[in-house]
Amino acid sequence: MLQIVFDALTLGSLYALGALGIALIFGVMRLVNFAHGDVIAFCVFALLWPSVDAVAIVFAGNLPWYLLIPFVVLVGAGLSVLCEIVVFRRFRDASPATMMIASFALGFVIRYFLLMLFTSRPKSISLLPALSQPVEIFGARLPLLQLITIVTTLLVLAGLTIFLRRTRFGLEMRAAAENFAMARMLGVRANRVIMLAFALSGALAGAIALIFGSQTGTADIQMGAAIMLMAFIATVIGGLGSLGGAVLAGFLLGAASVVMQVVLPVDARPFRDAFVYGAVILVLLFRPQGLLVARGTKERV
Repeated sequence: MLQIVFDALTLGSLYALGALGIALIFGVMRLVNFAHGDVIAFCVFALLWPSVDAVAIVFAGNLPWYLLIPFVVLVGAGLSVLCEIVVFRRFRDASPATMMIASFALGFVIRYFLLMLFTSRPKSISLLPALSQPVEIFGARLPLLQLITIVTTLLVLAGLTIFLRRTRFGLEMRAAAENFAMARMLGVRANRVIMLAFALSGALAGAIALIFGSQTGTADIQMGAAIMLMAFIATVIGGLGSLGGAVLAGFLLGAASVVMQVVLPVDARPFRDAFVYGAVILVLLFRPQGLLVARGTKERV
């Protein structure tokens, strides 16, 4: 039972971090950034030399952990901010549907850039191998990486909560998420707030990339797609624009996936995701506005 709990918390942590990254940008721009998954993949491949071999030629991935973690996080934040400056800033006055289509196009640009440098062949990598050592907690044996993933997620959520509630930048982001037009009239700088939201979202993508790459031991240009899909679903279930709802829904989706993997018959386990999506449909039928409704739901100007 404890192993199931830890597995659910680990998977839920990835979904919660991904959903939080999407919700941060949606809060200030009404943009569902579908390029977020490709940013995750880019952060992993940034650790490798361009190569067509199946075994990756590690570059920055050989750095010690105290340099590797900031490097991946900064790569994610930098790429995300660059996307905002080069692409999304031109679409601020466009409709949410137009910005969403632009995010799809940007995701394909990033994906095919990686495809050009690394080909579509998945590459075997070894990131932070010491974290694969098992530890025992209350009789349950689990990899150290699982424990670190859960603790890191909780620390990130606590730090982000303090940042949003106790700092000036955080207050500006909350004001922009609730009523962007009024926040600008009161002196909030739009460029600074939006760039900060993209930077935080990209940093979360970097954290997901490092955790997921360490768990799977594989670098694949499609590796961010599955996380992005579940993170988007968590954002919708939690309530678009609600950071707390996105995190809650991410953990619930992780728990549902792990529990269904355990309780379903062996022949039905390959169809686990279909049962999860069916549960999502039921939730949205009874509560289409999401679990937690964001206060700022009016159209941004």
